[in-house]
Amino acid sequence: MEEIDIEAVTKRSIRGVFALVSRTFAIQVIGLIANLLLTIFLSPSIFGVFFVVSAAIAFLSYFSDIGLAAALIQKKEPITEEELKTTFTIQQILVITVVIVALLISGLVKNFYHLDSDGVLLFQALVISFFLSSLKTIPSILMERELRFEKLVIPQIVENLFFNVVAVVLAAKGFGVASFTFAVLARGISGVIAIYIINPWKIGLGLQKNAAKKLLSFGIPFQTNSFLALIKDDLLIAYLGKVLPLAQVGYIGFAQKWAFVPLRLIMDNVIRITFPSFSRLQEDKNILRKAVEKSIFAACFLIFPSLMGLVVLSPYFIHIIPKYIKWEPAILSLAFFALNAAFSSISTPLTNALSAIGKIKVTLYLMIFWTIATWALTPLFIVWFGFNGVAYASALIASSVILVIYVVKRFMEFSVLRVVLNPIIATVIMGIVVYFLSPLVVKNILTLFFVIGVGAVLYFLTMFALAKNEILADIELVRENLKK
Repeated sequence: MEEIDIEAVTKRSIRGVFALVSRTFAIQVIGLIANLLLTIFLSPSIFGVFFVVSAAIAFLSYFSDIGLAAALIQKKEPITEEELKTTFTIQQILVITVVIVALLISGLVKNFYHLDSDGVLLFQALVISFFLSSLKTIPSILMERELRFEKLVIPQIVENLFFNVVAVVLAAKGFGVASFTFAVLARGISGVIAIYIINPWKIGLGLQKNAAKKLLSFGIPFQTNSFLALIKDDLLIAYLGKVLPLAQVGYIGFAQKWAFVPLRLIMDNVIRITFPSFSRLQEDKNILRKAVEKSIFAACFLIFPSLMGLVVLSPYFIHIIPKYIKWEPAILSLAFFALNAAFSSISTPLTNALSAIGKIKVTLYLMIFWTIATWALTPLFIVWFGFNGVAYASALIASSVILVIYVVKRFMEFSVLRVVLNPIIATVIMGIVVYFLSPLVVKNILTLFFVIGVGAVLYFLTMFALAKNEILADIELVRENLKK
């Protein structure tokens, strides 16, 4: 594969951001309509079966990859056919092993979750879909290395469209759990067909020892990061369900979900773009520095005001909808989870940059630190502060962004303060004004939108006054690179 130049990286990265944002919006609209219809046609217990068996497959998927895809995306040199075949072969050995084990333990899964025959068939369909998904890895890698996100999003939209249409149609016809079974298979098959039409790759097997050794040196630490994230986050939820009343766990989940919405909508797309983009720029430290600073600025520019508005308005918003008053105990936790999200909007692009330049062991050490800190502080803070202690610990641990900045500065020069100062100033000004206007929100939904509008306009005007030249330059950069 030929390497792409810096101009192409810039153009494709910017187009990729817009492609992913539009994909996220399209998928959310499709999913929202489908969920609305499915809640009409299906019972809560059927949804419960789907979520439970999906979670079981998600856990198994951690053992199907050892970071080889990330290793190929990060690799400085052009990737060879031997490396592609080696990656595909190792992954298929792992995937097929997981598939065989999963199918063999279907009876155990049935007994553990008290599933009926339809539930077991859904589990087995998800296992098959998991295998089909693994066939998309190499074409996806090739498109990510070339930063062709506008092409990569097409199979994802196709998959979601097939899944939701099949699920809704069959649910309306009374298929129950089987609606999800056929929908899962339709998603898997359509995704494989779509990606091979868009970016064909001739499937081949092979195992080159030197290629495997080199890729695994990056891939294993990368995958270990993901596994530690599973322990740090998902396993912690299981622990909370054991030590706290379920109602308090619900408050934590409510607060965390809403506080992390800006991260999911914005940062997830930034991460998807920046890792392959930074990897292509790793040889040019000056350009890489600018790219890192731009990604932090873009994230903070959008995330900071969103979090401020959420924190300031949430105590009033819950009174507009009577049934939302029950979530009032979660307001304090929401504020501290929002603080976590603000810190993460800075630390995530930086750890992404570390991985992109090959310092994966450094990010692994950071993840080990965060995992230990989470499991050490969270139980202690729960004893001291009750369920709000989970959010307090979360915010405190996220403040270690200072450590991340110090570590990254050892490998590249950049200025965090310069890129985050203006968004912070504009966010504080907006927050003060919205705070004094917020009592109006309790009147009705129209006043809520009025206050949000005032806050948004004030924020953008303040940012324009503080960073006019930079914003105009960024707008021009985006406009030029979106041209055909």
